[in-house]
Amino acid sequence: MASQQERAELDTRAKQGETVVPGGTVGKSLEAQEHLAEGGQMRREQLGTEGYQEMGRKGGLSTGDRSGGERAEDEGIKIDESKFRTTT
Repeated sequence: MASQQERAELDTRAKQGETVVPGGTVGKSLEAQEHLAEGGQMRREQLGTEGYQEMGRKGGLSTGDRSGGERAEDEGIKIDESKFRTTT
């Protein structure tokens, strides 16, 4: 666990746009990055590695005006949504 001073330094860096927690990208503070990383790990556990990777492929295809699914369909990219099934 980081000391209060270390956490304050990490929070300052996060507020400047730096990713200081693996998996915590786009978080605007240290706490936000920690929550994003926890959520990503939980989702990965629910979907399994293959499902998580497949969902990432689909999301990575999205643009400002088209969803990843629309773009994949238009460009003939196969996305196996059966891998999206969550486990309990």
